[in-house]
Amino acid sequence: MFRFFKCLRTSLWKTFPILAIVVIVCLGGCSLNNFKSEADRVPQLIEGVLSDPKTFNAALSQESPNIFGYTYEGLLTANGLTGEIEPALAESLPEVSEDKKRLVFTLKPGLKWSDGKPLTADDVVFTFNQIYFNEKIPTSTRDVFRIGESGTLPQVNKIDDRRVEFLLPEPFSPILRSLSAEILPAHVLQKSIETTNESGEPAFLATWGTETPPDRIVVNGMYRLKEYIPSQRVVFDRNPYYWRKDAEGNSQPYIDRVIWQIVENQDTQLLQFRSGGLSSVSVAPQYFSLLKQEESRGNFTIHGGDPDLGTTFISFNLNRGKDVNGKPVVDPIKSAWFNRLEFRKAIAHAIDRQTMINNIYRGLGSLQNSPLSVASPYYLSPENGLPTYEYDLEKAKQLLLSAGFQYNDRGELLDEKGNRVRFTLLTNAGNQIREAIGAQIKQDLSKIGIQVDFTPIDFNTLVTKLKDTLDWECHLIGFTGGIEPHGGSTIWSTEGRLHAFNQNREDPPISGRVIADWEREISQLYVQGAQEFDEDKRKQIYHRTQTIAQENLPFIYLVNPFSMAAVRNNIQNIQYSSLGGAYWNLYELKIQE
Repeated sequence: MFRFFKCLRTSLWKTFPILAIVVIVCLGGCSLNNFKSEADRVPQLIEGVLSDPKTFNAALSQESPNIFGYTYEGLLTANGLTGEIEPALAESLPEVSEDKKRLVFTLKPGLKWSDGKPLTADDVVFTFNQIYFNEKIPTSTRDVFRIGESGTLPQVNKIDDRRVEFLLPEPFSPILRSLSAEILPAHVLQKSIETTNESGEPAFLATWGTETPPDRIVVNGMYRLKEYIPSQRVVFDRNPYYWRKDAEGNSQPYIDRVIWQIVENQDTQLLQFRSGGLSSVSVAPQYFSLLKQEESRGNFTIHGGDPDLGTTFISFNLNRGKDVNGKPVVDPIKSAWFNRLEFRKAIAHAIDRQTMINNIYRGLGSLQNSPLSVASPYYLSPENGLPTYEYDLEKAKQLLLSAGFQYNDRGELLDEKGNRVRFTLLTNAGNQIREAIGAQIKQDLSKIGIQVDFTPIDFNTLVTKLKDTLDWECHLIGFTGGIEPHGGSTIWSTEGRLHAFNQNREDPPISGRVIADWEREISQLYVQGAQEFDEDKRKQIYHRTQTIAQENLPFIYLVNPFSMAAVRNNIQNIQYSSLGGAYWNLYELKIQE
């Protein structure tokens, strides 16, 4: 039945868009209303997400949307308003030795898993030593705990049932923010670590996929997984064993149920929000004027207006390695273009980012020039020396000509061997902002004679290309941001799992991969930044990383949109921030009936 509705919806949208709006609103509203009546109308918050979760295993997750902000906590967390580090499962911030190489954490008393079993120091030690630090498990979490040039991992030891110690080979300043990593249940997952398949891989790698019945997923966060229907919804119920209580001793969170309504695109999300089917919606710039006019009548408020924390960029595949069959990862002709700095600088000068802000973002954004968020204390601004690339077509053409490119009599760009300069630009389909940006980049680069084959594809397919097959030439995506630079170490470390512009791969292996000097220097600077506790010196280190990145352009940064969300007025205690969004304090939100 759902497949029929999905086909009907797609067909109507293409043929009769006005009628499609009515049908989409009715289908979305009826589906949610039926679910709500079945649940006796318990207080619930309904969000829209663009795609299905890819896994229910927190250690293996590398993409959004993921469920783990609702279902798990770590020892520490960051306040979504101020960014300050706060205790989560830990009773307080750690005791730190004088040499800053030993941290002792004490767990809150009486912690339990969602199945009622005690959560103890054994779970903490298991999570780090047998999962995150286990080289047989491909988790990006491990990267942010690597210390020093050797990449040594901390030793994690149990002191007693409530206390654990982290022993560091050297001072490691980002560790406190890194300890928001989810703690996982030893009593459920231990066997999957000890059991291997025919290939010798831990059974853990196939544990808690999205086909797992929700009642088998054991969590420690505010909510537990209640239901998952692919392409329709994910339902979370309040975890009765969650530790947090308010000042009067009442259990939190107050909202009993959260529903993710899986909505295929942002237009449909907007329609469902306006019809009352969603509790909130991200305010994309193209929707701002419409929603602003409807605030009072629609009984919602638009929150935010500060620069977003994330980054949006294009990146060329700079990998010069070969696969096991000797085939180059990237076509050698195109690889030669991509690896010329003049080529990347020309591209940067040829993209009209201010027009992106004016037309795509409706003026609700700012130029982006750095991998670090503007809100980070380590951010280097252009006024303080960060290199930037203004829109200048003539400069772009001169850079290309100086690098040996040439133009034919039709204005098409050719390399020195006469090959037409043409490449494929990928992004995830359904994200209309990125689709609009890609369309403009295609048009902008045509003005300097380059043909761009812009191809939006399914998000999961894109992820597979970027991290597994490495079968891509140029992509348009974004990374989430934060105030701690070390979170980007998995991107900037030459062996990091998200070192997207020159990715390594062990299975099947890549041979002949070339690491540039500037690339290696950034990687080393991230190690130095992690060792330094003096804030002024840390700032100097990360200022240098931003300068090198902008001088060499492995990522060509585009636009930093403003962070905004429209939220129903019946949801109380919203404290919106670009750092935490609308629901960072979900545990204290209430729904006024």
